[in-house]
This record gives sequence, C-alpha cells and structure tokens, in this order.
Amino acid sequence: MQPSAAQDPADLPDLAHTHARPAHWLATATATAAVVALAGLLQSGPAGATAAPAAPRPAAAPEAATADYPLECGGAAHKVAKRVSGDLDGDGNPETVAVVHCEAGSGTPPSGVYVLTRGKGTGAPARVVATLVAPKEGKNVTGIAVRDGAVHATLLGYSSPDVPMCCPDEKEQVSWAWQGGAFVRAVGAEARSA
Repeated sequence: MQPSAAQDPADLPDLAHTHARPAHWLATATATAAVVALAGLLQSGPAGATAAPAAPRPAAAPEAATADYPLECGGAAHKVAKRVSGDLDGDGNPETVAVVHCEAGSGTPPSGVYVLTRGKGTGAPARVVATLVAPKEGKNVTGIAVRDGAVHATLLGYSSPDVPMCCPDEKEQVSWAWQGGAFVRAVGAEARSA
C-alpha cells in the first residue's frame, strides 16, 4: 500500500502482510513448486504420461527410375519423361505414374504411361502393375497429374499416318480411376470432371 501525498506515513496502521518474512517466502516457493510439478505430471510427453502411438506413415512412392518397363526401344535407352505420385487404390500408400518413352535423337517418340507400385522386399525395384497407355498407340503425353485418387492426362495423337510426327492434330483429355480391381478410363468431359 502506497501512502497518498496527503497522508503522513507514520499515521498509517502497521499491516503484517506488508513486511516479508522468511516463512512467507518459503510458503510462496513451496506453492510455486507444487504448481510446476503438477503441470509436469499432467502434460503428455516423453517425461510425463505415455503418448498415444503415432499413426503409421505411408511408404514412400515407388522410384520410377528403378522399374523395368515393357518398352521395345531397339537397343536404345528409355527415358522417364514425367512422374507423379498419389494413392490410386485407396490403401493409404502412394503409387507412381510414369510417362516413359524411348530415347530418340530427334522427333517425338510415342509415350507409355505406367502405374508403379513398390517392389516386393526391401530394396527391390518398383514394379509396373498397369499400362494406361501403350507406346504402340502412338500417343504423346503433355500433361499428367493425380487428383482425387485418379490419373488425369492430356494425350496428343495423329488422325492418320499422313500427319507429320512433329505436329499432332488430335488432343484428348483422359482419366483413369481404380474401380473393381482395374483402372477404368474416362474420356473428354468425363475425364475433366473426374
């Protein structure tokens, strides 16, 4: 309590709580230590109560570079041009979708679109479990994504063998969704809305 300017401090009553004694400080320190100890016991963590087990993390997406693709490149190497990942079958683990074509000195070789899953066993290469577009279809893939558990792609193609390979004249929006144990293809407006 602070005296006002009008009062003489000598006229104020002697209040016991205005004088700190060692017993007062000891009681305050004991109460503070009790509160800190109780908070430590109630808080979960490694030093306190046992925390709930963490949910298992999904496995890493399969590595596209390790897979053995069903491509006939006539002795040339193949190239993984694009890759995207996502859970396609709803099992909580991601699959990889790879766009692969044979290496070519010039021109635009047709692409294959493959779904990969992890190999069997630790360190095993990724496995091709589905072919969404085979290179023999003569398509090129300009865009690919995984959204809402489905694969979405833009395919370029040719209306006839007379169309130069440099200049595809057909464009198609497609998607594939896992249904009943297989990838089901949708085309056009259905593919865009999926």
